Amino acid sequence: QVQLVESGGGFVQAGGSLRLSCAASGIMFSIYAMGWYRQAPGKQREFVASISSGGSTNYAGSVKGRFTISRDNAKNTLYLQMNSLKPEDTAVYYCNTPRYPNSWGQGTQVTVSS
Repeated sequence: QVQLVESGGGFVQAGGSLRLSCAASGIMFSIYAMGWYRQAPGKQREFVASISSGGSTNYAGSVKGRFTISRDNAKNTLYLQMNSLKPEDTAVYYCNTPRYPNSWGQGTQVTVSS
């Protein structure tokens, strides 16, 4: 059974930083691409960043240069380092893998105050 558990969210002032984690189980984590997504109140879920099994990364334009996605295959964990946070980054953040597109965790709330 696929299980994705996000953590690390919180309340931060604009310009601050947070590091999100996603612990994966029930999947062969090291061979799958992984991604971060977010959903703000009243908006659809959107892509934030992805990382291939080989470590290639891709970012949404709105976060490029501020966020860094990484993975630790030994720990089956995905990370998202978020710097220079803005109020518009406020959302619930989720991790996911295209291999199991319908498997979502509970997400972790990120709130950025101005």
